[in-house]
Amino acid sequence: MTQVLTALADIAGDYDAVVLDQWGVLHDGGAPYGGAIAALNSAQAAGHRLAVLSNSGKRSAPNADRIAAMGFRADLFDVVMTSGEALWRDVADGTLPARRLFAMERAPGDAAAWADGLDVDLVASLDDADAVLLMGLPDGSGADIFGAELDAALARGLPLYCSNPDHASPRPGGGVVMSPGVLADRYARAGGATQLYGKPHRPIFDALATALGGGRFLMVGDSLDHDIKGGHGAGWDTLLIQGGLYRDRFAPGGDALDTVLQLCADRAAPPPTFTMDILR
Repeated sequence: MTQVLTALADIAGDYDAVVLDQWGVLHDGGAPYGGAIAALNSAQAAGHRLAVLSNSGKRSAPNADRIAAMGFRADLFDVVMTSGEALWRDVADGTLPARRLFAMERAPGDAAAWADGLDVDLVASLDDADAVLLMGLPDGSGADIFGAELDAALARGLPLYCSNPDHASPRPGGGVVMSPGVLADRYARAGGATQLYGKPHRPIFDALATALGGGRFLMVGDSLDHDIKGGHGAGWDTLLIQGGLYRDRFAPGGDALDTVLQLCADRAAPPPTFTMDILR
C-alpha cells in the first residue's frame, strides 16, 4: 500500500541514493518549487547521495546549468543524467548509425547545441536525411505540429530518434504542455521505426545505477507513466509528487491517497511506494 509522506527526510536514509526527476519535482521550468532547495540541502548535509534523471532532449551539462541557475547548488547532485545525453552517447559510439539528421526542436539552436562534438550533419530537408531527431516541441504546440514532416519521414522509411519520450510537461503557473513522446508514439503506431530514450525505458535507469556504483535507489517523480513505471520496472522504490503533472487532480482537503490510487487505475500504472504533495 502506498504510504503518504510529510518529508523526504523520513525515508532518505533507507537508500543509497535519491534520484529526482527535474520538471514537476525540482522546478516548473521557470522557478524552483517551494521547499525543494531546502529539502535537498538538508538531505545532502545528512549524508544522502542525490542524482537527477530527466527526460530532457538536451544533454546533461546544460540541464545541470539550468538547475544551478534556479538556485540549487552545483555540488548537490552526484550525477545528472538526461535522455538527450544517453542518445548523444549512442550516436557518438556508433550504436545508432545515422549521420544526417532532420531535427525537430523546441527552440532554434537546440539541436545544434546537442550535436556539438558529434560527426553528424543537421540537414534542412527530409530528402537529405537518414533519420529524424525529435528533441522537443515549441510550447503551445497542437496535435498537428510536424504532421507533414512526420508523414514524409514515414513514407521514406526513416527511423525516428526521440530524446524526450514524455507526453506532457509542467510549466510555470501550473500549466501543462504537450511533449515529444506524443509524436513519437504516433509515429510508432503508424509503423515507423522509433527509438525512444529516457524514462520509463530500462536502459537509462541501468546507466544511472552504474554511474552511481549500484545500490538501493528511490525514484522521485511526478509522472506515473515515466517516473513511477520506470522506477518500478528497474526494481526501485518510487515516490510520486502530487504537485507537478497531476496538480489539478488533487483537490485541497481531499484524500490524496484515494486520488493517487485512482490515477494509477486510470493509467494502468503500478502504485508508488510513497506519495507527497511537494518535495520538502
